[in-house]
Amino acid sequence: MSTQTKSLRTLTRRELLKGTTALGAFVLGASYIAGADGAWAAELEALKPESFATLVQMARDIYPHDRVADEFYVAAVKGYDTADNAEGIKAGIAALNASANEMKGADYAAVGWERDRVDVLRSMEDDPFFQRIRGGLVTGLYNQKAVWPIFGYEGESFSKGGYINRGFDDISWIG
Repeated sequence: MSTQTKSLRTLTRRELLKGTTALGAFVLGASYIAGADGAWAAELEALKPESFATLVQMARDIYPHDRVADEFYVAAVKGYDTADNAEGIKAGIAALNASANEMKGADYAAVGWERDRVDVLRSMEDDPFFQRIRGGLVTGLYNQKAVWPIFGYEGESFSKGGYINRGFDDISWIG
């Protein structure tokens, strides 16, 4: 039995509830986090579960889409969970939490209202950490093919003959 499996089996109800973040995720053990709805889970390599949950919440607040499930945001930021990125991400999360504590009296992920978290993000929108995460999300989130149907995007059309014969003339109110 691995150490992680053993530690999951000895988790008490109190420890489980204590590990719940504002994102609704459960922090289970030292390197594992799961969504409260059971729809996603991530095994972490370099980041602490609390830092990763903060990063996911930050991603959801930067590009909020109610119809996009948390699992896509998790996939979008998972690339930051490497030994090479860990120090920069930890420093950025520490700065984010410091700003949140100064403005809202709690760590970023513990701030309950989206509007309040967005205020914190706006206060540091010129920060290189914020710009790095925001920029990475443009491709990390929107390049996931599973997300495209949610937005009504069918994908590239060149390999299917282009747009002219695939819906270009479907709009009936144009002449």
